[in-house]
Amino acid sequence: MDTVVNLLQTAASIAIIVALFNIIIFVHELGHFLAARWRGLQVDRFQIWFGKPLWKKEVNGVQYGLGWLPFGGFVALPQMAPMESIEGDNRDDKAPLPKVKPLDKIIVALAGPIFSFLLALTAGLIVWNVGKPEDFIHSTEIGYIAKGSPAAEAKLQVGDRILAINGEEVNGFAGSLDSVQERIMLSEGKEIEFRVARPGEPEPLVLRSGFKIADSPWFRRSGMRNVGIGVPNKTIVGPVSEGGPAFKAGLKTGDQILSVNGEKLITRDRFFDLIDDAAGKTFEFEILRKDSVLTLNVTPVVPLNAKDGLAKIGIGFLPGGEVSVEPVYPTPAKQVGDSLRMMWVTIAKIVSKDSDVGPQHLSGPVGIGKAMYDLLTTENGWRRLIWFLVLFNVNLAVLNMLPLPVLDGGHVVLSLGEMIVGKPVKARILEVVQTAFALVILCFFLFITSKDIGDNFFWGKTEAPKWPTSGAEAQG
Repeated sequence: MDTVVNLLQTAASIAIIVALFNIIIFVHELGHFLAARWRGLQVDRFQIWFGKPLWKKEVNGVQYGLGWLPFGGFVALPQMAPMESIEGDNRDDKAPLPKVKPLDKIIVALAGPIFSFLLALTAGLIVWNVGKPEDFIHSTEIGYIAKGSPAAEAKLQVGDRILAINGEEVNGFAGSLDSVQERIMLSEGKEIEFRVARPGEPEPLVLRSGFKIADSPWFRRSGMRNVGIGVPNKTIVGPVSEGGPAFKAGLKTGDQILSVNGEKLITRDRFFDLIDDAAGKTFEFEILRKDSVLTLNVTPVVPLNAKDGLAKIGIGFLPGGEVSVEPVYPTPAKQVGDSLRMMWVTIAKIVSKDSDVGPQHLSGPVGIGKAMYDLLTTENGWRRLIWFLVLFNVNLAVLNMLPLPVLDGGHVVLSLGEMIVGKPVKARILEVVQTAFALVILCFFLFITSKDIGDNFFWGKTEAPKWPTSGAEAQG
């Protein structure tokens, strides 16, 4: 019965995601459609998704349809630019159509991004009223340093409070562009500079660290920069595998592990260091259960079906309290501003030769859909999903304004050129150029979609960075 319920919940979540995608596309194309009607342009088709229509119906001379390729959509406007090679042709009447003023073309081209932007503002108004989980780690204190990691070699220490990275102040550990994790991942150059406040030191220290990038197979995206640090958190037991070492020792969901063999735990990462690859060794756990402190002995084993060879005790973990999920109510202006800044920073890092962020780190429809599904299936996920619609629609509006043929920004540039020169680009030349750019964009979409599929659905894992150990034994 539980399996059936889970399947139904999964199907419902997927249906919601697909519906939202269609709404986003519909609103964008509706902007073009209404502007075209307002300015008196000929409208041949209004189609959601590309390809041959699975369903179509003609009303007042306009063919409405649903294509078979589940991404994108279009409004066929033959007076804007020849797009038959991309959108197909359904005009029976081949009589020449009257010319359209460049200003009318600009208005129609801008209407799509404007409607996407209005949808972002609408979603932003909803978030402003209902709120969303903050999903932010406020602390900048280092609670864990991986042995042999770049952070360890740079002499960073547990207890250091990070003040700035590469000269830019940080406001938390993770969850914003100004946080520690994001500044490390998006850093440029061969070194990362940390300014830290260290207990007992009168003045902040400036330390320089290298970084590592996780190894990944060719069908996945490459990893992001990592220096091997973590934030303090609680080690709280989640699901306990029946019959496993933890189950036999008496651990229960909700127990907080306070120490292992007398060593106080201030981070879950240190727990992994102690337990992994320690088969047959008995550990003494001090745990907090409700208001009582108990001592339990646990002996890790290597599961028969384990692929990594590491010893396990058969437990999962619950959030350790480091992430704030308190509701926040950002204004629509702040949400849009944050989305624009995120987009600008992402593009800047992609084009920078000193960054390790590349086009492969962008997401296509599969990756975006998976992200939306992950948001929706968390507690209060619908609030997160509405916030995501702000980010998505702002991105859609801005990307469509890039001055490239096929995109709305390309139509604006062509129309401005027509206003200056006094005549449009020849239809045949324009069709060839637009078709070429459409193929380039399609190939790019296929490339990032292949990475989406590799990251989310292929077997195997992206390997964690292998820290050098300078001859010492590695932990974990």
